[in-house]
Amino acid sequence: MKKIHSSLIIFLALGVFGIITTEMGIIGVLPQVTQKFHISPSQAGYLVSIFALIVALSGPFLTLLASGINRKVILLTAVFMFAISNIVYAYTTKFEVMLAFRIVPAIFHPVFFSIALVTAASLVPPEKSNKAVTKVFAGITVGFAFGVPLTSYLGEKISLEAAFLFGAVVSMVAFIGILTWLPSMPVKEKMSFGKQLSILRKPQLWLTIVIVVLIFASMFSVYSYFAEYLGQVTHMNGSWISIMLMAFGVTMIAGNFLFGGFLHKSMTKTVILFPLVYAVIYLFTYFLGSYFLPMVVIVFIWGAVHSGGLIVSQALLMTEAKEAPEFGNSLFVSFSNVGITVGASIGGRFISQLGTHQLIWCGIMFALLAFLLIIVKMVISKSNAERVNVR
Repeated sequence: MKKIHSSLIIFLALGVFGIITTEMGIIGVLPQVTQKFHISPSQAGYLVSIFALIVALSGPFLTLLASGINRKVILLTAVFMFAISNIVYAYTTKFEVMLAFRIVPAIFHPVFFSIALVTAASLVPPEKSNKAVTKVFAGITVGFAFGVPLTSYLGEKISLEAAFLFGAVVSMVAFIGILTWLPSMPVKEKMSFGKQLSILRKPQLWLTIVIVVLIFASMFSVYSYFAEYLGQVTHMNGSWISIMLMAFGVTMIAGNFLFGGFLHKSMTKTVILFPLVYAVIYLFTYFLGSYFLPMVVIVFIWGAVHSGGLIVSQALLMTEAKEAPEFGNSLFVSFSNVGITVGASIGGRFISQLGTHQLIWCGIMFALLAFLLIIVKMVISKSNAERVNVR
């Protein structure tokens, strides 16, 4: 039984890996997409932002609606749609069709992610649930570390079709694993919609949501055009860009553990300092971006700090959503994708209006706005705590 559970958790993580490869793998092949469809980089950026926008709009509502449906059915449907969408990307000759099929998997993204975490936790004893969830969550960083650069590498060395078919194969392997190992999982106890939605009445939650949006906008306004920046500003070829994407992703895995340790020591200091550290990384990227070797070093550090944004934002939001963790998780997925949408869209405008090099100032702007709101949140929290003590 233990072996079955371990195998299933691996396939759930593989499903998450497939999701990240589908969502973010497009970033590594944007230059090839612009050539294939004869469009501008900012138009190609819609493939990133439309996915994130749909996740943002549909996430919490679909997670609520799906909370009563058999988990196995939802997981299989979601991962199957990711496979189909990648096949469409591989063979379509129309940009509009590709854009439409970014919407399909985006609808299932937050539902799969939330339910995969819950399922993993339910397969093991309560004291081991955190480890099981961590293993599934690892699919995200491994997706950045290997899924995104492998997609880029296949697109550069073989073809755009091969790059997208890789994503389809990953999702189909996850589909077969879940179909084989996961028993039918009808929902026995369902938390009421009202109880889950009640956390939305907290003003502090909404302030935290805005901070999460700004952090992700800062991260993805630049990362969405990572390949474009390294190609245009640093003058790296496709092979080097693939290597840099992999280096970025590998250091993300290290950064995940690093920032986890920082949060454990002091959540307040880590949350306050994160946007400032990211802004400093961007300044180095701006002033040294045209130099090959310094940029290689920066990419390694950038990747580690980038993963910090994921874990810091999630930890910050979950402190305000303890009463309904599943719904809170869907809010994190949803609003982090609002940030990706805003960042990718405004980043695209910076490129079209000011040029690729000036894109960095977009990321710095969002990082500083996030920092200011974090300070506001801390001041309000301290004030509220003092009032409670006075009473």
